[in-house]
Amino acid sequence: MSKSALTLTPVETVACCSPLVREPLPSEQAERVAPLFKALADPVRLRLVSIVAGSEGGEACVCDLNDAFDLSQPTISHHLKVLHEAGLLDRTKRGVWVYYAVRREVLADLAALVGGA
Repeated sequence: MSKSALTLTPVETVACCSPLVREPLPSEQAERVAPLFKALADPVRLRLVSIVAGSEGGEACVCDLNDAFDLSQPTISHHLKVLHEAGLLDRTKRGVWVYYAVRREVLADLAALVGGA
């Protein structure tokens, strides 16, 4: 295929031709950020963060999160634990229930890194 016949979508053009950031990511920062992206790389965890972030008051009870998935409660709890340990979610216990809140400053930092802002 000749280069003149190659057509890229707008997303492909941005992905191949625009740098994510103006300067290369320092190795120390990459070491700190990689676990966050790894935690978000699972579709269930990505959806959990989205649900918690979009919940009224910015937090969600684990009891409500269980209803959003066709998964067992221990599986949901495992995913929430991974997100909490990565530093993406805060959690507080109230009685028998645990409430999760997104650490918005962490998400903002990730968005700035990916968006190049």
